[in-house]
Amino acid sequence: MLKKIEPGWILLALLLSATWAMPVRAAQYRAIQGDVATVQRAYHGKHLALKCFGRRWPLKALGDGRWRGWIGVDLKKKPGKYGILWQSGKRTVGRDFLLVNKGEFRISHIEVSKKMAVFDPPTLARIRREVKALKASYRTDVKANPDIVMHGRPIDGIVSTPFGAQRFVNGEPRSPHSGIDIAAPAGTVIRAPLAGRVLLVADMYLNGKTVAIGHGNGLVSVYSHMQLTRVKKGDWIETGAQIGEVGATGRATGPHLHWGVRFHNARVNPDSMLANRSKYETDNRR
Repeated sequence: MLKKIEPGWILLALLLSATWAMPVRAAQYRAIQGDVATVQRAYHGKHLALKCFGRRWPLKALGDGRWRGWIGVDLKKKPGKYGILWQSGKRTVGRDFLLVNKGEFRISHIEVSKKMAVFDPPTLARIRREVKALKASYRTDVKANPDIVMHGRPIDGIVSTPFGAQRFVNGEPRSPHSGIDIAAPAGTVIRAPLAGRVLLVADMYLNGKTVAIGHGNGLVSVYSHMQLTRVKKGDWIETGAQIGEVGATGRATGPHLHWGVRFHNARVNPDSMLANRSKYETDNRR
């Protein structure tokens, strides 16, 4: 004999069913072009992957089911809303969003000698070889650090050209500035803001004496225009180690350090990776 089900019980069952089926509300993160966005997720499991822009990004387990990840937003990434996927194996365990806003970047003009602005065929061939070698370092695998946070700038000084500035050389437009120029006296000691493997030491036509360091997790930092270098390719260096001295080699109008960072080849603002980022926010608005 079938028992009669009261209408109230039916309504309660429907409400409970709707609650169980309701998805967790997605978080929305914001970044500007050139930022490294920090994202977080609660997940009580051993394996988690973070995906955005069609590729994987590094994660760190913080304990108690908390995870932190980092996503590099290229300097020229088109503004818009992008999906963030959190996956365990082939199973998606969460979906969030990253809203990329257009950056407001300064215009920078420099005047240099003609040989540093207009290149003859042999010089142009040299520049292309050197750029190719530098780009190869961005794709070199290095044993990962447990974190990707930079522990301060490599030198103290005045930011002469901020990240993302539209460059004009002798009045002609050039590529936007993919790093930070920090003016300091020649001979100022340059220290690595994060441990890593030296991937390149070169004397380049435009960049001058240059060092590239791989930190793992697809993170590579570049230091240019040195008057001398204190490391060699293949060296493992610890955070705070001396890597060279400030100079004015290559295409430079005075002693300074060009500090650039690539994160899975995305051109990102080095300051967006600093542990004490707020300390330098005024510099970035100059």
